[in-house]
Formats: sequence, structure tokens, C-alpha cells
Amino acid sequence: MRLDENRDLAGKFYTVMYRTRRFEEEVFEFYKRGLMPGLAHLYLGQEAVAAGACGALKDSDYIASTHRGHGHLVASGADLKRMMAEILGKGTGYSKGKGGSMHIMALDKGILGANGIVGGGIPIAVGAAYASRLLQNESVTLSFFGDSAANEGVFHESLNMAAAWDLPVVFVIENNLYGISVDIRKVTKEPRLSKRAEGYGIPGSTIDGNDVFAVYKEVGLAVARAREGKGPSLVECLTYRHQGHHVGDPGVYRPESEVAEWKARDPLDRLEKAGLLTALKIKTIRDSVDEEIAAACSFAEKSAYADAAEAYTDVFAD
Repeated sequence: MRLDENRDLAGKFYTVMYRTRRFEEEVFEFYKRGLMPGLAHLYLGQEAVAAGACGALKDSDYIASTHRGHGHLVASGADLKRMMAEILGKGTGYSKGKGGSMHIMALDKGILGANGIVGGGIPIAVGAAYASRLLQNESVTLSFFGDSAANEGVFHESLNMAAAWDLPVVFVIENNLYGISVDIRKVTKEPRLSKRAEGYGIPGSTIDGNDVFAVYKEVGLAVARAREGKGPSLVECLTYRHQGHHVGDPGVYRPESEVAEWKARDPLDRLEKAGLLTALKIKTIRDSVDEEIAAACSFAEKSAYADAAEAYTDVFAD
């Protein structure tokens, strides 16, 4: 890849990551002001995974997300105003405020929905990939989930089915080391979760999830493989969340030295120090994104809540 191409990609990746960072910071502020119903699981620190992985997709592809899913939507180009409105429970949100943070979706961007159930999005991704196979539309589905979801039975069932039928799906583990307060290294014999791919006869790899170029390259290879009809892959991205499990969790179960070590690997800082972006370019990106985020916050805060009658719409079972 030529230097100018690297610089172009760096600008795109930095924009997505900074946009995600600022979006999550403002979500946290809304929570602290008491304006957000429920909780949010912030993506702070993991921005490189979404930016790199989603950057490897086409507009016709699909994504199954997690309870920590804001970054996936931002990286896919979802409407920031509708996203923020949804998180505040407003009628102008993607789901008229009914889904909130943990069930946010953006079908216009191929986002099949975040999921409050740990591992709940994995079989949805397999279903979408199976539909692509039947329709022969060459679409690929990305399935994002955390390290703890890899210990759920549905993870194994889904990988087995996808592998047996060579479905066009890429499984992406965002391994931030903790499932709420449980250290994944204490509840697994083999800490490298990508090795589980061996049991299903599919490729598995573990990469630096805070290196956006590494994520883009590895997921891109897996996506290309899936699109060629060669079946699924498992990519484990090693990363770290800066905050606790959710906005109300102080995260005191994590050693301070570990938190400091991982914050020193901050994906935005690393890209800034890579020498691909000038100080002026970084400032230009930040100023533009800050305006976008301010507009999204204003839109969401000024939007009205949906009428109570909306509780009876969009219901498909009773």
C-alpha cells in the first residue's frame, strides 16, 4: 500500500474513531445529568475494532452487534442524531426510543441490532449469512461479541453451523478481558480464544485490536474469504474498555496498573503518533466531528418522547 493510500485510510479511520469517542463521551454526560433512561455500555477504548472491521465491509453487508454496540453503528455511518435520540428514549430515534442503548439498530446501514443478551447476536448473524447464501447476493455478515460470549453454548452451536455450511460470516471477538467483573483469563484454560476455531475447521487469528490497520487487514482478509464462498473465520481482537462494564460501574475490580497500561495503548493516540496525519489534519477532523456531535446532542435533547400509543406499534407477537 502506498504512503498516500495509508494517509487517506488514516484520515478515515481517525475520523471514525474520534467520532465514536466523542459520541460515547456525550452519552456518558447525558447519563450523569439523569437524561438517559437505563444504562449504556460505552465503547471508549475499543474504537479501533469497529473502525477497522466495519471499514472492510460493503454497503450491502450486515452486522450483528452487542450490548456495547454504539461504535459499530458509528463506524457504519449511522445517523448520529437518530442514534443519540434513541439512547435518550426519544420518538425521533431509530426505534422511536423503544430500543434504547442496548437494542439500538440501523437497518439502513445493515445493522441488525444490538442485543442485551450475551451472545444473542451470534445466531442472528448466522441466520443473516444463511439468507445471503440462499439469495446468492454475495453479502457478508460480521458478528461482533465479547470474550464472555465465547463461553456461551450458542457460540459453539453457531460456529459449528456456519462452518458445516460454509456460510459467509466473520466472527469478531472483542476481547477486552472482562465479562462484567469476571476476568476471562481465570475462567478459560486456553486464553487465546481464536484457537477454538481449530475445532470447527475454520481459520482463527488473534490480533492487536487497538491497531486499526491490523484490524482492517485481518478482517478484510476474512471478509474476502467469506465473499468468495470459502466459509467463516474467527478473528480475536485484543482490546480494553476504558470505563467499567457500564456507565454505573466504577470498574474497581481491575488493577490500576493494568488500566494504565492499556490506556497507554489508546487507539487514537497510537494513530496520532504514527506520523500519517499532520497536526492540522487532526485538528480539522476534530473540529468537524465536534460540530457533528454537538448537533446530535442538541437534536436528541430537543426531540419529543413518542406518544404513549406507540407502545402498541411495531409489535409482531402477543
